[in-house]
Amino acid sequence: MNTFCFGIDLGGTKIELIALSMNDNKQGSRNKALYQKRIDTPKGDYQKTVNAITKLVMEAEAQLGGVGTVGVGIPGAISSKTGRIKNANSTCLIGQDLQGDLQRTLHRPIFLANDANCFALSEAVDGSAKGAEVVFGVIIGTGCGGGVVVRGTILKGVNAIGGEWGHNPLPWATEQDTLLPCYCGLSGCNETFLSGSGLEAHYVDRTGEYKKADEIFSLSDAGDEIASQLAQAYITWLAKGLASVINLVDPDVIVLGGGMSNVDHLYSEVPKIWQQWVFSDEVNTLLLPPKFGDSSGVRGAAWLPQSMAEEWGCKK
Repeated sequence: MNTFCFGIDLGGTKIELIALSMNDNKQGSRNKALYQKRIDTPKGDYQKTVNAITKLVMEAEAQLGGVGTVGVGIPGAISSKTGRIKNANSTCLIGQDLQGDLQRTLHRPIFLANDANCFALSEAVDGSAKGAEVVFGVIIGTGCGGGVVVRGTILKGVNAIGGEWGHNPLPWATEQDTLLPCYCGLSGCNETFLSGSGLEAHYVDRTGEYKKADEIFSLSDAGDEIASQLAQAYITWLAKGLASVINLVDPDVIVLGGGMSNVDHLYSEVPKIWQQWVFSDEVNTLLLPPKFGDSSGVRGAAWLPQSMAEEWGCKK
C-alpha cells in the first residue's frame, strides 16, 4: 500500500514535485510534506519535459524508499476527443500524449488535471477555503486560469474546461481598455488583462518599455503616473472579471494564486468595488490569499489520485 502521494506542478518556468504523507496518526502527519524539489522547466522541449518529470519521481522514490501515486497539474487540459493536451499556454505540450508517455516511463496510472483545478482542490481540501461548499481558484501568473471545486470535488465539465474564465473577454470593457491579442487566437481575453504577462504587455503598450509586473506595482507605490494608472486599472479589471464569475458560479470563496496573488492590497481593494457588477444587493463571497502560496497547486496535484479515483473506475 502506498504511504505517500506525489504531486507534480508542471509550469512554464519550473517543475515542482512534492510527496505528501497518506497516513493518519495521533500526531496528525497526514498531508505532511515528506519531500519537495523544484527544477527549471526545459522550455519548448516536450521530450525533455517528460524525462525531467520521470527523473524527479524516480529520485524522490529512491530517497523515500517506496512507490507513490502520481498526480500532475498541467497548464492546459486533456481533450476528451483525442486524449492529448489542449489549451496549454506551454505550447510544446499541445497535441502530446503526456498522460500515456508518463505512464510508460513510470509504469503506473498517472492522473492529470488543469493546474488551476489542482490549486482550487488544494485550497478547498485543507487551505484557505477549507470547509467551503463552492470554491473558485484563480491563477493569475504567466497565464490566467481558474478552477471550481464543489463539496471537495473538481468540476471538470463535459469539455474539460470547467472554470476556464481566462479566455472569456474582459467584461464591461471600456474604450480605454486596449484589446491586446491572446495566444488563443482571440483578443481582449481576461488573460491579456489579468495575468502578470498581460499587465506587462499593457505597460509596454503605453510606454514602449518592459517592466515586470511586480516592478509596475513598485513604481506605482513610488508615485509613477503611468504605473499608478495601470495598477488602478488592474484592480478594476480584476474586480470586473471576478464579478462575472460570482454572477455565474456564486462561490463561497475565491482564492487567488500565481504571482499576482502576492499583491496584498488586491484583497482589500477589489471587494470594495466589485459590488457594482454583481447581480445582488450584497456580496458575501470572500476573496482570500492561498494558505500554501505557490506550492498550493502541487499539493492539489498530489490529491488527484484520490479525488479522481471514481472517474478512473478505481476504489478510493
